[in-house]
Amino acid sequence: MYFQNFRKIDTIVIHCSATREDRDFPVEALRRCHRKRGFADIGYHFYITRDAVIHPCRPLHQIGAHAAGWNDHSIGVCYEGGLSRKNRPADTRTLAQKCALLDLLRQLKADYPQARIVGHTQLSPYIRKACPCFDARKEYAEL
Repeated sequence: MYFQNFRKIDTIVIHCSATREDRDFPVEALRRCHRKRGFADIGYHFYITRDAVIHPCRPLHQIGAHAAGWNDHSIGVCYEGGLSRKNRPADTRTLAQKCALLDLLRQLKADYPQARIVGHTQLSPYIRKACPCFDARKEYAEL
């Protein structure tokens, strides 16, 4: 377990950073972006860079800032990428990122077995983003 959490977690939301696959967006750039938007720090609980490093961002006991209306009872996980070289939504996860994400999700499901795993876009029909650019619900249905 990463940290004792007293929030009731029922959803794990997967996001992408909407970064082109030929551009880097390290955790420091994400932090600057979120602070510029007025957040105290990164809004996600975890960020997975292309090199498969899982960066703990916001502590799990803190409410995230990643999915309006869902933050108080969810965990936000974001991966670096999500756009093709032509700036179109695409599943750009490296094999290493996919493995790191799977490992993280397995741990989170062990800690929060009742939580469902969804992509940001799957939270509501009103979300107009392709985020996370793959069908998270289908890909992680067995967890």
